[in-house]
Amino acid sequence: MSRYKDRRQYFDELAESSRAFFLDYAARGKALDSSCRVLEIGCGEGGNLLPFAELGCQVTGTDLAAGKIENARLFFEGIVNAEFFAENFIDGESLRGRSFDLIIIHDVIEHIEPEYKLEFMSKVRGLLAPDGLMFWAFPAWKMPFGGHQQICSSKWSRLPWLHLLPARLYRHLLLARGENPAQVEELMSIRRSRMSVESFEKLASSCSYGIVDRTLWLINPHYRVKFGLRPLRLPFFLNIPWLRNFFCTSCFYLLKDGNK
Repeated sequence: MSRYKDRRQYFDELAESSRAFFLDYAARGKALDSSCRVLEIGCGEGGNLLPFAELGCQVTGTDLAAGKIENARLFFEGIVNAEFFAENFIDGESLRGRSFDLIIIHDVIEHIEPEYKLEFMSKVRGLLAPDGLMFWAFPAWKMPFGGHQQICSSKWSRLPWLHLLPARLYRHLLLARGENPAQVEELMSIRRSRMSVESFEKLASSCSYGIVDRTLWLINPHYRVKFGLRPLRLPFFLNIPWLRNFFCTSCFYLLKDGNK
C-alpha cells in the first residue's frame, strides 16, 4: 500500500516502465522529438509522459484529479515542453481544436462506467492528428488482480481472483475485512466497468478504429519495476478467446483511425 501513497515513488516507477517499454512500442516509426505532440488522458502525476518529454516531445496530460495534476506540475517543474490540465476529458475546453500525433490511454478504460465507454473512445478521434496513433493499455478483468484489489489494506482482500465472486458476496467480504466503504464503492465501480480483450476490440470496431498492434502480457512489463519480474508475453496456448482473460495482466493496443 505504501507505494500507492508515495506519489513521487509511483511517478518514478511509471517513468521507468514508460522509458523501458512504452517509447518503442508507441512510437512505431514516429520521430520522438520536438515535432511530436503527445497527449495522455488520465495521466495522473504524468510518470508515463516524462520519458517522452525528455526526448523533446511536446507533452500534454489531462486528469480528473486536481491533486494529481498539482503533483504533475510539481514533478515536471523546469520542463518547459509539458503542460497539464485538471478537467473532464469528455466536456473539457483545454484540448478543443488541438490534435496529437500520439495519444496514450493507459489503465483508464477499465475505470469508465459501461454507458460512457463508447462516447469516451469516440471522443479521442477528434484529437488525433492525421496518421496519429493511440496507445491503449488495460488489465483484463478476469486476471488475478483485475479488480484492482491490490489497493486494499487487508491481505485477505487482496487474494487473487477474489473480485470474480458474485457482486453481493464480494462487497460483503470487503466490508467484513474492514476496507474503507468509499474504497469498496470504487472497487465495485471497477467491477461494473470491467474490460476484456473481446469487449475492448468490440468497442474499437464500433468506433471504426483499426488495430495496428495487439500485445498481450502474461507478466505485465510494469511488474519489472514493481516486483522485479521479467516481462513475458502471453504464450500461444493461453491466447484463446475468453480463457486468455484469466491470465492476461496487461493488454497493449496500438489503434489508428480506420476512416483515414
